[in-house]
Amino acid sequence: MTKTILITGATDGIGKLTAKTLAAEGHTILIHGRTTEKLEKAAKEIGGTTESYAADLTHMDHVQVMAADIRKAHDSLDVIINNAGVLKLRDTITDDSYDARFMVNTFAPYVLTQALLPILADDGRIVNLSSAAQAPIDIEALHGRRQLDHNPAYAQSKLALTIWTRELAKTLPADQVAVAVNPGSLLASKMVKEGYGMEGNDLQIGADILREAAIGASFADANGKYFDNDNRVFANPHAAALDAGHSAQVMQGIKDVIAKIG
Repeated sequence: MTKTILITGATDGIGKLTAKTLAAEGHTILIHGRTTEKLEKAAKEIGGTTESYAADLTHMDHVQVMAADIRKAHDSLDVIINNAGVLKLRDTITDDSYDARFMVNTFAPYVLTQALLPILADDGRIVNLSSAAQAPIDIEALHGRRQLDHNPAYAQSKLALTIWTRELAKTLPADQVAVAVNPGSLLASKMVKEGYGMEGNDLQIGADILREAAIGASFADANGKYFDNDNRVFANPHAAALDAGHSAQVMQGIKDVIAKIG
């Protein structure tokens, strides 16, 4: 049975390869990117049945418009893959004075997912790209009141994403799934090349596990779990994600920031 699958950050890297993998199986793929030019090029490479949605994920109004456009075009969505992410940026502070890493890696996927939940299929899945790089969240940084270097900001934003995945999972109906996935460390993505100056490992490693998380049987009962593809197992995320107090602080911070800028 073919599905309708949204993949953010699908104009390059793991996102594009995952889109290509799923499109080849006959699924309808909704691809997101920052510009129409990149989307047009990616759509040709991905092939199959694709639709393109442009949005700058540092702007929550762009995210809301994209979600509204998707809702207009589709009554039902089977899978949301929140793949888009950033590590090193020239401008790390947004126009709203927040850290762009938190904005793209944490806030935008949260806003997008919440906006699309009304059309998520009864057995729909939300696949959030986490990372092996996870660190306890500096709440002041989350609120944009303290600046962080690239790696700490990235690691904290990914743990925040993992935390909200776990918390969202508690509210979903029985057959829906929200899962956080580390697709594999140091894969051959543009982010790894820019961030660490290395070519990285085969991207297909990441695309294959995202395909499985999106439609595979092994993730059907994975609601609220974290999958570590470095070790090919479901595992605990960073201990801070298991700390109820820290998780509550992070969730309140995410909701407070979105209430201000959303």
